[in-house]
Amino acid sequence: MHIEERTQKEKLSGDFLRGDPITGDRYYSREFAQKEWDHIFTRTWQIGGMSAQLAETGSTITHSIGEESILMLRDEAGVIRAYYNVCPHRGNRLVKEEHKCGVKRLVCAYHSWAFSLDGVVRHVRDAEDYPQGNPIGKVQLKEIRCETLGGLVWFNMDPAAPSLREALGVVAEQLERYQSDNWVRVMWLTGTVDCNWKIIHDNFNESYHVQSLHRELGTFIDNAYQNTDFDLYKSGHNRMKMKGALPASSSRTDQVQAPLDDILRSWEVDPEPFHGRVREARAALMVQKRKLGQERGYTHYEKLSDDQLTDYHHYTLFPNISLTMSADGYQVLRPQPHPSDPEKCLFDHWFMVPKVEGVPEAATPLGMRPVVPAAHEIFGEGVESLGFVADQDLSVAVAQQRGLHSRGYQDAYLSGQEARVRRLHEVINDYIEGRR
Repeated sequence: MHIEERTQKEKLSGDFLRGDPITGDRYYSREFAQKEWDHIFTRTWQIGGMSAQLAETGSTITHSIGEESILMLRDEAGVIRAYYNVCPHRGNRLVKEEHKCGVKRLVCAYHSWAFSLDGVVRHVRDAEDYPQGNPIGKVQLKEIRCETLGGLVWFNMDPAAPSLREALGVVAEQLERYQSDNWVRVMWLTGTVDCNWKIIHDNFNESYHVQSLHRELGTFIDNAYQNTDFDLYKSGHNRMKMKGALPASSSRTDQVQAPLDDILRSWEVDPEPFHGRVREARAALMVQKRKLGQERGYTHYEKLSDDQLTDYHHYTLFPNISLTMSADGYQVLRPQPHPSDPEKCLFDHWFMVPKVEGVPEAATPLGMRPVVPAAHEIFGEGVESLGFVADQDLSVAVAQQRGLHSRGYQDAYLSGQEARVRRLHEVINDYIEGRR
């Protein structure tokens, strides 16, 4: 079956919403946050890091989610594995570093228990002094599911969960067309935000706010919902396809504006003839990227559809991952639940670009950056920029968090183009209430 046929088969159609209310307590109740942790975050696939970080034997990365720390590594057999990052002896955190290379064994700093990379304890001091038997070769780190896709390392704490490909469904095939296995993470940001994680993910599940918060995007992205495709899948994942390389349909000018003029010039398309007929520039850019892409080193263009060459395919993956895909780079935008406060979250913003010979820099949400693996930048809310568009999104998040406590709010009054927001909450309810 062709990918487009599978896409149609997995899409929801008709009246698929039940109308479950989106009440304010979902964003601040500690009891509800615990239900989300127990029934959702411990059962769904999460991104732990970049495959490139585990390119060599003995490479390790750690990722924190909730109160858990997950340890991922490449063992001596070349297998990428994931474990709970805890020593089974007395519960000490085993690896403190976010990324290490050349690790021969994992040694607990408390009592020096040493584990081989396959998770088995190989050295214990006074091993004979254990009434229950010598632990060497017997006690192991607790392993969890781990897979790779699109240059990312994914983990799942549920041993009974479907495979990553099964969980993503046709989305896995759609993402693989970008051939991003070897792309470079040139921006790696984490900030603390004073709002529940769902406020941010709700925002990414609709484009209704774009004309209010992101007006400058209207010079090169058509933000009208009538011209945008919204695909909602039975899996709980969604895709929004927003047309690029043309202005918003509400624009009062038919002239080529910045930055579209520079985008066209970069692909040897003269913007001047398109003044007065700017909406024709998108098709011209598609043709030129198809013509010049291969010789310029953008070999992944070969498998992209024409609309993927110019448009933005924005995925909101259940429960909390957003991927904004373009032909020349993509973003991971992820709000994670705070380990102790449901009215806070940790927001990750990554930007990945392909390696292209002769292209040492890439345009990112923080400006031009070198095409080399970025260091992790961590800061509190409002301290540094998380990217100019993300900053605009977050500018209303704290006020919304406060407003959701009000007696004046009872349920979201949603437009049709915001259907993905209610769908997110209904899938959350499905997990918590045992329907998934």
